[in-house]
Amino acid sequence: MKLLRDGARLPALVTLAVEPNASADAYRTSISRTMKRVEIEHRPIDLPVGCKDGELGSALAELSADPDVTGVLVLMPLPARIDKGIVSEQLDPLKDVDGVTVVNAGRLHLGLPCLAPSTPNGGVALLDHYGIQIEGASAVVIGRSNVVGRPLAALLQRRNATVTVCHSGTRDLAQYTREADIVALAVGSPGFLTPDLIRPGATVLDFGINVIEDRITGDAAFEALQGVAGAITPVPGGTGPITALMLARNTIAAGIAGLHNDLDSIPPFERWQSEDLTDLHI
Repeated sequence: MKLLRDGARLPALVTLAVEPNASADAYRTSISRTMKRVEIEHRPIDLPVGCKDGELGSALAELSADPDVTGVLVLMPLPARIDKGIVSEQLDPLKDVDGVTVVNAGRLHLGLPCLAPSTPNGGVALLDHYGIQIEGASAVVIGRSNVVGRPLAALLQRRNATVTVCHSGTRDLAQYTREADIVALAVGSPGFLTPDLIRPGATVLDFGINVIEDRITGDAAFEALQGVAGAITPVPGGTGPITALMLARNTIAAGIAGLHNDLDSIPPFERWQSEDLTDLHI
């Protein structure tokens, strides 16, 4: 095993839940299944219900200092009472497997080696796998969260797409989406993207995870978009599984970064994207 030959420990991923959430629970289940398949240890940790900023900060400090922990993922969304800056500022960037710290986010936008968020990185990998051209494409990203929308825009720009980011303050959304080759969305609104909002043949990346009663659905009106979109990711079964695989890859990358105590030791972004998902071994 590569990491063991280089002197590192077996990788271990911690998922930290601040409060129960149906969407986050579904994501954690997917993570657990994937980590078991690729033989990466997964440790789910739940903070006490009603915990405050200090408890989250203490947990992050403890996990950041623990040599047996390779990567830490704080499940989102955080409850409104929690200061969102705690995770981005207090988690060790070398263990930040979801790319939410100030250091990793900044390095992503500067084009430097980093731990990029797994969800948008997985979306780009899907486009590559199915031969959807990114270079020169017009892409619209709906949503500007720090874990999907903003980093996805940066990743697509790094691949020479022309990117427009739309959000709740965008006027006349359709004027942007109808001209796009690629439409990606993560807005937390079931059925948000309808056929009248895209041009025929466009590619739709649906990152939405909405739990309605006993089923999971995305942000795109999947059935209605059949025959209109040239390609569309289903929910479940689309971007979710590849996100978990990218998280596994990021955990291995965090092991490399931790071993050398340097994010610059992470393989270049282009190499991560060009290699088959099974090429990097522990």
